[in-house]
Amino acid sequence: MPADAGPSPGLARAELDALLLCTHGDPFAVLGMHEIEGRIVVRALLPDARTVEVVDALGRRVAALRRQDATPLFAAVIPRRRKPFAYRLRVAWAGNGDGADHAGIIDDAYRFGPQLPELDVWLLAEGTHRRPYEWLGAHPVVVDQVAGTRFAVWAPGARRVSVVGSFNNWDGRRHMMRLRRECGVWEIFIPHAGPGDLYKYEILGGDGAIRAKADPFAFRAEVRPRTASVVQCLLPGAAIDEGRRRANALDAPISIYEVHLGSWQRGDDGAWLGYRTLAERLVPYAAGLGFTHIELLPIQEHPFDGSWGYQPTGLYAPTSRFGTPEDFRAFTAAAHAAGIGIILDWVPAHFPADSHGLARFDGSHLYEHADPREGFHQDWNTLIYNYGRTEVRNYLSGNALYWIERFGIDGLRVDAVASMLYRDYSRKAGEWLPNRHGGRENLEAIEFLRRMNHLVGSERPEAITLAEESTAFPQVSRPPSPDLQSGGLGFHYKWNMGWMNDVLAYMAQDPVHRKYHHDRIRFSLVYAFTENFVLPLSHDEVVHGKGALLAKMPGDDWQKFANLRLLYGFMWGHPGKKLLFMGCEFAPWQEWNADESLPWHLAAHAPHAGMQRLVRDLNLVLRGHPALYEQDVSPEGFGWISHDDAEHSLLAFERRARDGRRVLVVCNFTPVVREHWRIGVPQAGTWHELINTDAAVYWGSGVGNPPRASEALPWQGQPHSLTLTLPPLACLMLVRRD
Repeated sequence: MPADAGPSPGLARAELDALLLCTHGDPFAVLGMHEIEGRIVVRALLPDARTVEVVDALGRRVAALRRQDATPLFAAVIPRRRKPFAYRLRVAWAGNGDGADHAGIIDDAYRFGPQLPELDVWLLAEGTHRRPYEWLGAHPVVVDQVAGTRFAVWAPGARRVSVVGSFNNWDGRRHMMRLRRECGVWEIFIPHAGPGDLYKYEILGGDGAIRAKADPFAFRAEVRPRTASVVQCLLPGAAIDEGRRRANALDAPISIYEVHLGSWQRGDDGAWLGYRTLAERLVPYAAGLGFTHIELLPIQEHPFDGSWGYQPTGLYAPTSRFGTPEDFRAFTAAAHAAGIGIILDWVPAHFPADSHGLARFDGSHLYEHADPREGFHQDWNTLIYNYGRTEVRNYLSGNALYWIERFGIDGLRVDAVASMLYRDYSRKAGEWLPNRHGGRENLEAIEFLRRMNHLVGSERPEAITLAEESTAFPQVSRPPSPDLQSGGLGFHYKWNMGWMNDVLAYMAQDPVHRKYHHDRIRFSLVYAFTENFVLPLSHDEVVHGKGALLAKMPGDDWQKFANLRLLYGFMWGHPGKKLLFMGCEFAPWQEWNADESLPWHLAAHAPHAGMQRLVRDLNLVLRGHPALYEQDVSPEGFGWISHDDAEHSLLAFERRARDGRRVLVVCNFTPVVREHWRIGVPQAGTWHELINTDAAVYWGSGVGNPPRASEALPWQGQPHSLTLTLPPLACLMLVRRD
């Protein structure tokens, strides 16, 4: 090298080997442009390159880089330059088997400085960033007039992290990342990478193993069985909608249609329907039946169809099975345009151990507990999040906000909350570790749930959260204390699993034996107002050998349909919001099969069509009569008329609106027609049927009542009464004509 060439552009052998082996701790310190001893040196590690030249911003040749020791490291001292300048690289690449080189000009990723602002770095380090998804993950951006993608991933235990993808031949040497030690985040801006490109993180863990990981913050993923993340623009935020806030309120009519998108309906060829096709079919169908909300089984990306989405590996990505994030946003928008809210099943309780997912992400137990007594779910063979780690809590709570803010989601139904609350959930003695006080409660998970619900409530007050919680844990749907250290968990609603179990067990009894089980059908009213409840007849009750709801009912075919209509009438009259799994509205005989479409042909047959019409009419009556929803969560909205007639298996109660209007609900749980049956009523006047589940239009026997005038005869603690004919296995809803 000439004497005036300045410092050697090459690297010492040990440092060169570290680059070539992808073990270098700080590639930005040696690659790109650097000022050394008053001269400008450029180095580029470009496997498969034959020649490399530095060009200026106008594409004019400045200098040729020389290969060091027959390696893919190219370097040179730039002549006549003393200050850093904007540069690019002209590269001749080795041919792809055609014998010809391919040349082009590229921007060098190593000429760009750190991309994460200092404030966000420190918020990420503290685990207090409310929207970590705005900085972590892959974000198409323009830096210094160069289009590319900013990548950032949390992996504090890694020795090296590279972005590998369709833009660099999946070569971990090409784009080794910069570590922001303040927060354990690795980041890099890669010019020319853009929307639609595939990528993963190649991570050299602290344990010495190399892993290829999907991006925990990826907004899109490949369709299974492929597992790469896809570069995707972050969707613009959805505005706060006061109309949706009113529709989700405790005093609003809420009737939820629970749906598994992969099996609600399929194409003629058996293929899945896309989000946009579902917007055209599912949304108007649910609206036509009077449902106020659609709840989707998890649509976050997941590798195994058979998990129904409950084992997600991509919490930030709508599954590509049905289309793109834009397609899913269009589905949500179509639902809102039809007056339908969208609730997502959300799974922060556990995650699968698939190799491309979160398990041992950076060679350490980063997202999960190291001790299987805390970190492994024996029931599901999944891993449990370490809620004691602030960054993990931030990852999850930010995800809750992401779905609401970026897709306009109305609510999140949080799965398996009971498994989060208790350290001994489904464990024998010796298989779990007590908390710091020696108890069984998972204090860290409780704190996470309070913080997540507080975040959603404070940032997006129009949205709701619902807990699937099957124990007697107190105050699930009550607010926490201001410091989030005590009080309730902060959910808006809790699924009433006790009601579901009791009512299905009661309805499965032969009517002749129901008088011996009368407590089961009325017990839910003992605690009905201790929480804000949703009454769920969900997918869990019609799968895994449990049989369809219709099949659970006793008797011949007519009685089975009558019993199920009675169950629905009782459910819609009972305090609490309603949830019904797809298909149950037309009562299939077989239990749900997630691998095929619902048996829609049944809806053309009279008994099934009658059931479908009943569900529609129940929803319309619910929405039209405030007494049935306005005080759902308050004891002022309910009053018993008759609850102790076990001998005849009868229940009668009233629902009350704030303005004093009433709906009278009478249920006959036997197949015996009760003639001239006197019922106490709270108000004088003429009462007429709103709903009679035995009506002929529903395929009932047609026993019913014309409008009935009350008598000034006190009965059952009420000031007035009237005589009714009670249809067999039927529910009546009556209102006073005023």
